[in-house]
Amino acid sequence: MSNGTDTLFVLTGGPGAGKTTLIEALADAGHATCPEAGRGIIRDQMTVDGAALPWKDPALFAEMMLSWELRSHHAAAGRERPVFLDRGVPDVIGYLLLCGLPVPAHMWTAAERFRYNPTVFVAPPWRAIYRQDGERRQTWDEAVRTRDLMVETWHGLGYRTIALPCAPVEERLRFVLGETGLEHRS
Repeated sequence: MSNGTDTLFVLTGGPGAGKTTLIEALADAGHATCPEAGRGIIRDQMTVDGAALPWKDPALFAEMMLSWELRSHHAAAGRERPVFLDRGVPDVIGYLLLCGLPVPAHMWTAAERFRYNPTVFVAPPWRAIYRQDGERRQTWDEAVRTRDLMVETWHGLGYRTIALPCAPVEERLRFVLGETGLEHRS
C-alpha cells in the first residue's frame, strides 16, 4: 500500500487540451514525468487487435488504465525529486462515470490509497488546439464533459484543482512551475 506523496503532481482534464504537450515541455525542462495511460494502451491494443479499447470494451480499457496508473504511481513515488504525471488513478474513475459504467470498489480503494499532491492541474477544453485523430475519437462535447467529470472526481476525493491558462506551452510551463514552487531548469 502507498500513502502517496506531495511530490507527485498530476495534470488532468479532457482530451485534446494540451496535457501531453505540457508534460513534454516539463520533461524538456529537466523535470521527471510519467506519460498518459490512455494513448499508450490504445496504441498497443490497436497494434495487437486487442479488446481493451474504449470503443470495444470500456470496462476492460479502464482496468488496463488502472494498472498503468498504479505502475506509474509506484515508479514516481520511488523518485527523490518531484514527478509530473499525465493523469492519475482518479481519472480512471472519472472515465467510468463518463461512460455510465459502475465503478468497482477496488478502484475507489486504489484512489484512496494511492494519493498525489493535493493540488491537481486541470487543462481546460480549448477549441483552438482540440483535434480528433485515430486514437482520440471524442467529440468536442465529450471532451468538455470529460473535463467536468475529472474535476468532480478529483474534488470528491479531496483534491484541489487549478485550471491551466489557455496559453502557449511556455506560459503554461511557467504557471505550473510557479504554482509548485519549482525552478525552471533548462
